[in-house]
Amino acid sequence: MKNLFGAVMMTLATTVTSPAQATPADEAAVKTIVESVGILADTRNFEALETLYADEVMVDYSSLSDQPAELKSPPALMNEWAVTLPGFDRTRHALSDVEASISGESATARADVVAGHWIDGAYWEVTGHYDYELALGDDGWRITAMTFTLEDETGSRDVFGPAMDAARENPPAYVMRQRTRQVVLDFLEGLEEKNMDRVNGVWAEDAVQDMPFNTEGTPARVIGRDALIALYAGWPENAENPDFTDHLVFYPMRDPQIVFVEYRGRVDIVPTGREYRQTYGGLFHVNEAGKITLFREYYDPRAFQYAFAIGETVEGE
Repeated sequence: MKNLFGAVMMTLATTVTSPAQATPADEAAVKTIVESVGILADTRNFEALETLYADEVMVDYSSLSDQPAELKSPPALMNEWAVTLPGFDRTRHALSDVEASISGESATARADVVAGHWIDGAYWEVTGHYDYELALGDDGWRITAMTFTLEDETGSRDVFGPAMDAARENPPAYVMRQRTRQVVLDFLEGLEEKNMDRVNGVWAEDAVQDMPFNTEGTPARVIGRDALIALYAGWPENAENPDFTDHLVFYPMRDPQIVFVEYRGRVDIVPTGREYRQTYGGLFHVNEAGKITLFREYYDPRAFQYAFAIGETVEGE
């Protein structure tokens, strides 16, 4: 799978600066993307599949679902597929007669497809074709629109209920990573909004926050949901203009329920009148219920000590 992903990324790096410069290699790059969509979906590699799409993609399955086309983000599209496809015993999207046309930094592609879905002896197959639109950016070719046109189907669509149930019981790594990411965002955005319901809602009953570089007089470890709620209880009154998400970088781990996050903090501390600027590293463990069980927070204790005037007598006290 890693080799396949690497090959896709190398092909995507092809650049085109004018229609006259379009080459067979450019056409191969576009065809490789189209062919990779089905392969990556069938092998459940949603992380790699997500990178084939632009920041926004128009998705049209109206001939199959009677629902109108929708503009989606790649994560939203991946989540739709990831909560269903992994529940099947097997899927296969067999593409043929792939054609591509390139005009400058735009491209179109068309491919016939036969898509089979199997679960517990039941089967559903659709036959049709895909039409793609792609754009060339700094990172190579990306899909901006995809339309499926249904031509025929056999079997029963009833296969989707059992597949979704199976995927729910054993969610794929992609879904778990998105859940892990979201609970971290709930925590940091909750602090920015001073929405304590949102902040307090992230903790598991047995949650632990470790602070290995704590300042003298502050805890190195806080254990339990109630204790963490108490730790952050004074935040709305003591913090103004907080910002924790402008420079946020997620580093997924092999375990989808663990993520390391780099972020910067900027807060006006009300009691001292000082600005608190900090660079953080945070290790988060999130359980299957979407609650934080461990938050290990790394930061510079000197900046913390200054902003909160720890060990000082603040004027007016």
